[in-house]
Amino acid sequence: MFENLSSKIDRAFRTLKGSHRITELNIAEMVKEIRKALVEADVNYKVAKDFTAKVKDEALGQDILINVSPSQLMVKIVHDELTKLMGGKNEGITFSAKPPSVILIAGLQGSGKTTFSGKLARYLKSKGKNPLLVACDVYRPAAIDQLTVLGEQVEVPVYKEIENKNAVEIALNAVEFAKKNAKDVVIVDTAGRLAVDEQMMNEIAAVKQALQPDEILFVVDAMTGQDAVNTAKAFNDRLNFDGVVLTKLDGDTRGGAAISIRTIVEKPIKFVSAGEKMDALDRFHPERMASRILGMGDVVTLVERAQEQFDVEESKRLQAKFRQNEFDFDDFLKQLRTIKKMGNMKELLGMIPGVGKAIKDTDIPDDAFKGIEAIILSMTKEERLDPVLISGSRRKRIADGSGTSVQEVNQLLKQFGQMKKMMKTMNKLSEKGMSMKNMPMMRGR
Repeated sequence: MFENLSSKIDRAFRTLKGSHRITELNIAEMVKEIRKALVEADVNYKVAKDFTAKVKDEALGQDILINVSPSQLMVKIVHDELTKLMGGKNEGITFSAKPPSVILIAGLQGSGKTTFSGKLARYLKSKGKNPLLVACDVYRPAAIDQLTVLGEQVEVPVYKEIENKNAVEIALNAVEFAKKNAKDVVIVDTAGRLAVDEQMMNEIAAVKQALQPDEILFVVDAMTGQDAVNTAKAFNDRLNFDGVVLTKLDGDTRGGAAISIRTIVEKPIKFVSAGEKMDALDRFHPERMASRILGMGDVVTLVERAQEQFDVEESKRLQAKFRQNEFDFDDFLKQLRTIKKMGNMKELLGMIPGVGKAIKDTDIPDDAFKGIEAIILSMTKEERLDPVLISGSRRKRIADGSGTSVQEVNQLLKQFGQMKKMMKTMNKLSEKGMSMKNMPMMRGR
């Protein structure tokens, strides 16, 4: 997401390279390039024009500090203005003081409503909630089955009435079911259409009127670009929803909807979603997204994802094995699988400052670790615990068993050996540092 926009804005900043001060002339050139980049990324033209006007005014009113170049100052100004444009801060979900809280999910068919409903259920469950999914899409043949499958994946029950075609009745019955079964959040997946139509709007409005939901989330496919903003406006005029969810951010999207939707509908983006995996859901933080767009990474989100996947006790166990230099291939395999759960590999690497630009033209498949996993799984238990046992004939057997080459097996063993040596060195330095720390202070004579 935003790769093209990021590279074009970066190119715009280069127009200031070598400049020692900000002038109307060099700022005008840079601002023109940024506006062009935003419009090409599907940002509403008026939004792009107003944004760059604010950037220009802010820049011309700044004094250049010592050791801060004009281009560095402009990165900060653009970052701050982008953050404001996308809402300034993250806004969470509103819950009822008296459970169950009702969350109504709306959007066009194909926008990812049902998948998002499953992801949201999983997310809320991880936060200590006890959610219930409700199948109110009574038109799409596979909608109820899809929600049922997703519910099973995230281990959240799904309320459904197969023969009932009245969405209002189903929703009201589901709320009563939730009250009787101690479910504190009801997530209602509603029907969508291929385009906005009166029948669809009447039905979703009727469900809203009957339920009086605590939160209405509008799900929009980010790949539809500026059309996403127009659709959001049509829904908001009728539903007055509370927030927006942008899906399919991992697709071939120019990302303009994320930047301009807040301004056009005056409602916050609350969640962003990428991929079909149930854990591929993030709360939307404008300042972090601004950092990603400007190629500054997003370490905070990366750390949050890691914290969600890494077990505290397992981390302590691994630290002890690191210190004792007992880290083996079984431990390595566990770490690989944990990293895979954190999300798309290219997206994760892009969150590291400076790495995003370096890998923007590199294709990093989701199964990048597949060969390594296959090699490790082709080893015996003894070989994983003690790689020194792996002789030439064993390497040939492992290569054949994993569908790789002996050279690839050799490379993995070499890299693993180097990693263990590095760990050993770090442990020695750490122990040396501790012993120096515990020595009495030397007094001058």
